[in-house]
Amino acid sequence: MPRRPRLLVVDDDPAIREGLCEELEAAGYDTLAAADGERARELFLAEEPDLVLTDLAMPRLDGFGLVRAIRRTHRTPVLVLSVRGGESDKIRALDLGADDYVTKPFSVPELLARVRTQLRRAAPPSSRLRFPDLEIDLDRRRVRQGEREIHLTPTELAILEVLARNAGRPVSARQLIAKIWGAEEASADTVRVHVGSLRRKLEPDPSAPRYLVTEPWVGYRFLAEPIE
Repeated sequence: MPRRPRLLVVDDDPAIREGLCEELEAAGYDTLAAADGERARELFLAEEPDLVLTDLAMPRLDGFGLVRAIRRTHRTPVLVLSVRGGESDKIRALDLGADDYVTKPFSVPELLARVRTQLRRAAPPSSRLRFPDLEIDLDRRRVRQGEREIHLTPTELAILEVLARNAGRPVSARQLIAKIWGAEEASADTVRVHVGSLRRKLEPDPSAPRYLVTEPWVGYRFLAEPIE
């Protein structure tokens, strides 16, 4: 029998911490729990969980510090769960290396979907990404939507790959620039132009996108659910 994924839940509110653990265990996961960032860091190093869910405002070591500590040595997925819904907190958490940011209150089904997405993303990458009515073959550099082949420029394909590999997760313009342009000069406006062109080719109705949506104050999110 395969090992159940093990998740580390970090929150200084006992009711939230225990409630999350109960919901996650009912969904088929094993859980570890910590009430502050320092204890979470110790548990993380000792137990090496498959995914971390953390609050931001905590004693001893806050969520920002925990994300920073994890990213020094590991690529383990980290989901931030916080009542702070402001732009600056979201961008800071994502830039430190958090994989997703969920504002409290949230629905349990939505959280479980995001957990599944991050666990899939942590698996070894595939050269073929499949979604309902969309297939991306990176080896052959071909994109098909049903029976229609979509012809993309190299930059458009690179943007689509980054967003599709992070399906369900917000990706900032800064992250896209770092992954695609590297040291070359590029701006958020450059990203916006390429995403607009990609939408016109990919979306049935670019004014109401079903795949590439804008995440306010953060960047972009690819909405389709991957096919196993």
